[in-house]
Amino acid sequence: MQYVMSPDNDDHVNRRTVLTYAGTAAAVGLAGCSGGDGSDGSDGSDGSDGSDGSDGMDGSDGSDGDDGSEAFELGVTMGQMDSGLDPQDHAETNTEIIVGQVYEGLLDRDKEGGIIAGLATDWERTEAGDVRFTLREGVTFHNGDPLTAEDVAFSIRRIVFDDVGIASPQKNDLGVIDEVVAGDGEVTVNFASFNPIAFQLFATNGEIMQQSWVEENDGDYINRNTNGTGPFIVTEYDSGNEVVYEPNEDYWGDENPVDTLTMSASSESSTRVNRLLAEETDIVTNVPPQEVSRVESSDVAGINSVPSARIIFLQMRYDVEPFSSQQFRQAMNHAVDVESIVENVLNGFGSITGQPTLEGHVGHNPDVEPYPYDPDEAERLVEESGHAGVEITLQTPIGRYLGDVEIAQAAANQIDSLSNVSCELEQREFSSLVQDITTGNIEDKPHFNLLGWGNGEFDGSQTITPLMTSDGALTIMKNEELDGLIADAEAAQDPDERVDILQEANQLAHDLAPWVFLHQQFSVYGVSSDISWEPRSDEFIDPDTATQQ
Repeated sequence: MQYVMSPDNDDHVNRRTVLTYAGTAAAVGLAGCSGGDGSDGSDGSDGSDGSDGSDGMDGSDGSDGDDGSEAFELGVTMGQMDSGLDPQDHAETNTEIIVGQVYEGLLDRDKEGGIIAGLATDWERTEAGDVRFTLREGVTFHNGDPLTAEDVAFSIRRIVFDDVGIASPQKNDLGVIDEVVAGDGEVTVNFASFNPIAFQLFATNGEIMQQSWVEENDGDYINRNTNGTGPFIVTEYDSGNEVVYEPNEDYWGDENPVDTLTMSASSESSTRVNRLLAEETDIVTNVPPQEVSRVESSDVAGINSVPSARIIFLQMRYDVEPFSSQQFRQAMNHAVDVESIVENVLNGFGSITGQPTLEGHVGHNPDVEPYPYDPDEAERLVEESGHAGVEITLQTPIGRYLGDVEIAQAAANQIDSLSNVSCELEQREFSSLVQDITTGNIEDKPHFNLLGWGNGEFDGSQTITPLMTSDGALTIMKNEELDGLIADAEAAQDPDERVDILQEANQLAHDLAPWVFLHQQFSVYGVSSDISWEPRSDEFIDPDTATQQ
């Protein structure tokens, strides 16, 4: 399949156009068909810019723009802020939302999930099976310097090679790369083996930085300052509290409708909702189910929800007791009543899962059923595991995911109600917990914690590879059979064969039970009545798709 964006087409898709859940199905279809990742030489032009969404806080102040119209000041309040402004040194969505306004990738997706142009206008496979990108001309960084092929090659290498400057937690996100070669207005990426989803990966990951700017500054400076090519420029950065942006007047893409963008956060869901109803912000994330009716009954805001591409789970480290026992891990799955949590904690805003790949994503195995709630079976498996009487602690972030603390409380209580297991709950700020989760050493990771993982590629490998394979950047699991299946999937050139392999991997992951499989998250947003805005299933927030009412 081919996706073409003509530079002369007045109907081109605006950057990061809304990807609804219906679009997810389209994206899945694209990912699963032959050539659907652009392997046949797909091209594009003035479509999306390859960066991800953003958010802010303060609503409009009623001031006039330069043309006499009311200035559009957009604010969004999230549950958590960023972990720094380095676009290649993070693995969490809230940071991606913030830095994605400033930095862009080579490719992007349209609202149907199709791959479109970003900083590259053309992309194709070479005879050797590698991929080559032709770069957009006339793009400049925010400091005025032109984008070069050397900048692109350096950025990709900085992500995938530890010796370039950082050990990026995104190292698995672009596949296994041997080398990146800069040419005259183009860049070629040499893979270790045939990568069947190469263009899907680059449409979601791989933001580009300026090589000289990175090399001239230390990590602290890069995490507090920005220099991208995207449609917004950071004007104020208060770490942990607020980021303020203004439009990039030299942006290569469409004119930005937002005059000021401010992003802030509050881990307390009630605070976010109160800000929305007080008209202090325009969009808030993760409105708790018990607050939905209050928002909907107000005169100033409403609810906009969409099933997201995120899976929520309790991960268990395979290398520490009692989680080193597969029987014990399976017992934990039987001990948690996920159906009750979805119905009573989330008010139905969730879908039960039993494997790492969501329904509709490439590789989902329809024959894998969720673990049934069976406390008697859980107690039996605990006895067989040899860990009866064990005491464990579940760590959970506060305010990062929809109902995260309440979900963790319910799960911990259900596990603790077993006659042969004691379970306590520890609440942690997400910024602290994620530092432990993203450490390169498995020995430093929590033993048992709640986590969510979004899969913007809509492909099962992009959950299993980083989280469950031996060399995964965020892995808590090592299993040679699972490693082999994922390696086979990455090398498979036939899409049907690849789906079969991934389905087998999902069955094995279910049986190995490295997680307590919980649910697919729904993204529930509160949206001001003063704006029109639709959420995406991949959770990125697009300020330039919002319009004033």
